[in-house]
Amino acid sequence: MTVKKSSVFVAGGASWDAIIDLEALPTGEPGTIFARHYHETVGGTGAGKALNLERLGFNVLLHVTLGQDDWGEKIQQRFRHTAVQLLTDIDPNGTERHTNIMDPDGRRLSIYTHAASEFPGIDPDHLSKAMQHADYVVLNIMNYCRRLIPYAQQLGKPIWCDLHDYDGCTDYHRDFVKAADYLFMSDEKLPDPKPLMTSLIAEGKKLVVCTQGKHGALAVTHTGEWYQIAADTEVQVTDCNGAGDAFFSGYLLAHHQGLAPQACLQVASKVAGRCVMSSELVDEKLTPALALQGFLP
Repeated sequence: MTVKKSSVFVAGGASWDAIIDLEALPTGEPGTIFARHYHETVGGTGAGKALNLERLGFNVLLHVTLGQDDWGEKIQQRFRHTAVQLLTDIDPNGTERHTNIMDPDGRRLSIYTHAASEFPGIDPDHLSKAMQHADYVVLNIMNYCRRLIPYAQQLGKPIWCDLHDYDGCTDYHRDFVKAADYLFMSDEKLPDPKPLMTSLIAEGKKLVVCTQGKHGALAVTHTGEWYQIAADTEVQVTDCNGAGDAFFSGYLLAHHQGLAPQACLQVASKVAGRCVMSSELVDEKLTPALALQGFLP
């Protein structure tokens, strides 16, 4: 199997997360709840993508903002055990932290226990030089990443963006929606995602992908062709955190290998399935060959 190497610049999104597994999400009623499991680990959409992309054979450069605190040091320590090149700027507000409450079906209540600065001090010119040699630019929906959009466009880099639970109208996402060439989202706030996906293609997007949890995922290309896969019902779920970032990373790998959109969705689903069977953001046994098995000669 021949896997083509490539490089990715990922901007935005690293946190220190407390993960609490419950039998059911809280109802709002007062009382005492016993956790099924608890652990702390690296979180964040940029970290999730970077860790998966690195395991999938990409050369990854990740830029994040971190506080000068114990949590920021823990995140940096995690990346010292990988080949990811980590670029950091100081967040004066401290490292972003989340408490994620999970139920057995993978539903999540995410509490931002410490938010990142909305306008951290970064040097876009420096980051522009960093993204200059990347084959792919991934801009996550962190507020500071807006400042990188014109630099990516000036370099002629196609922008990949994950909108997460976008509802189709929230102003916060508008700059990212307008700038991105390849868009990913979930259907959490979209009873029927197809009208939105169709309108985004009409605006000139090359690809729009929507994950649908237990219902699988669907995609539409710039030619108006639709693709859909069912969810893998045999996956034994341990922790759903990072599943969307793993899915994104698997799709990007398959796309880079020149696979058709249907195969890209299947590879993405396989990578996401391995993620949810792990208690971390990435399955440490993940390899490009494993992800692409059955799809490349």
